[in-house]
Amino acid sequence: MPKKKKSPGPTSRLVFPQDEQKHDWLSLLLEGYFITDQGVAKGIELMEKQGAKLACAKGCSHCCATHRSIPAYPLELIGITWYCTEKLEEPFRTPLLAQLMEHKHGDACAFLIDGVCSIHPLRPMACRQFNVFNKPCEKDEDAYYTRRKDVMNPIKKYTNKAFSVMMPFYGVTDRAQKRHVVENGLMHNMAKDMQNLNWASLARKMMEFDAQQ
Repeated sequence: MPKKKKSPGPTSRLVFPQDEQKHDWLSLLLEGYFITDQGVAKGIELMEKQGAKLACAKGCSHCCATHRSIPAYPLELIGITWYCTEKLEEPFRTPLLAQLMEHKHGDACAFLIDGVCSIHPLRPMACRQFNVFNKPCEKDEDAYYTRRKDVMNPIKKYTNKAFSVMMPFYGVTDRAQKRHVVENGLMHNMAKDMQNLNWASLARKMMEFDAQQ
């Protein structure tokens, strides 16, 4: 299971020491998520100062079941693949394998198991940043469209910093290049819709890994 490194501020960075030594990309991803989570915490704080009350809570998963388009970037997809293959344990592993094999476009998120996100530590930025206020979402409601004012706007400063931290994975290391990519929204061109991906291939990787243990 992941360990947490205490850091100043409202969140802690996930750490997988041995795996981060093996995979250079993992530290980039976890640092990007740490920055994203800090931005989310700050965004929630600002909304609450304006009188809004966070409606998202443990046990609520309507957005996971309702949203038909969930973007994830290539580095995030590698992280999800790694986490599911090498880290995910029961009670999620067995039902997730079956669900991945059967998942088709239009279903709820492939990683939603009995109302719980099975990949919560490695969930994409899009999921981390989607926060709804004032009242919980109704079944089949996408609050982004039904009551946009109740959906938090991610703080661009944190989002851009998270993207910048992750960019070396894509071969972008120069500061000016990073700024160009961020300012022109080029990162978004790489995003994949999680609903359209072949998750059966991930299930097969997980089974191959299990067979080798």
